[in-house]
Amino acid sequence: MTFEVLVVDDHSIIRDGLRKILADTDDLIVAGEAANGNAALDKVRERDWDLLILDMSMPGRSGLELLKLIKIERPHLPVLVFSMHQEEQYAVRAIRAGAAGYLSKEGDSELLLPVIRKVVNGGVFISTRLAELLAIDMSPNTTVLPHTQLSNREFEVFIRIVRGVSLTAIAEEFSLSIKTVSTHKSHILTKMDMSSQADLIRYAIEHHLLDSDHT
Repeated sequence: MTFEVLVVDDHSIIRDGLRKILADTDDLIVAGEAANGNAALDKVRERDWDLLILDMSMPGRSGLELLKLIKIERPHLPVLVFSMHQEEQYAVRAIRAGAAGYLSKEGDSELLLPVIRKVVNGGVFISTRLAELLAIDMSPNTTVLPHTQLSNREFEVFIRIVRGVSLTAIAEEFSLSIKTVSTHKSHILTKMDMSSQADLIRYAIEHHLLDSDHT
């Protein structure tokens, strides 16, 4: 049996690389590709797929919002998040949103095929680090970190703010008004008990919520 995979990533080099890697297997094939969130939703609606490999940062709809929409359209579609973001940033939220696994692009390349096969066959991939994060997240004795109290939308706005993305650009990315994004920023500062963007940036650095991906 050959499993048909949909790859959603805005970087052609990643899509090409995955296509070549899977082409060398007997059981996996990249049967569809999308470079942005809207195209991904169109592909998901077109037909059934055996697996979706999803980047978290793309033009237009992306990240947790896109994952949520995909799971609404195809609740039983296995989704493997394949992202430049380190696990501290998105992994717990992605699993909560319905992902069957989270793999960093900067991780061990030898993991890629075994993880894909595990997820496409109905399994769940949880790395040792993600298992630790999930355990911390669920532990009643754990001190609740301020950023974990943010909604998914607030968290995604927060991540962009601390990267230095302007409110205008954030509004354009999420198809929101500037006023709405400003409201999100106010809620973020209130929930995290901080008074400025500089405070948010310091917090993000201290808690390893920034990484090398600035797309």
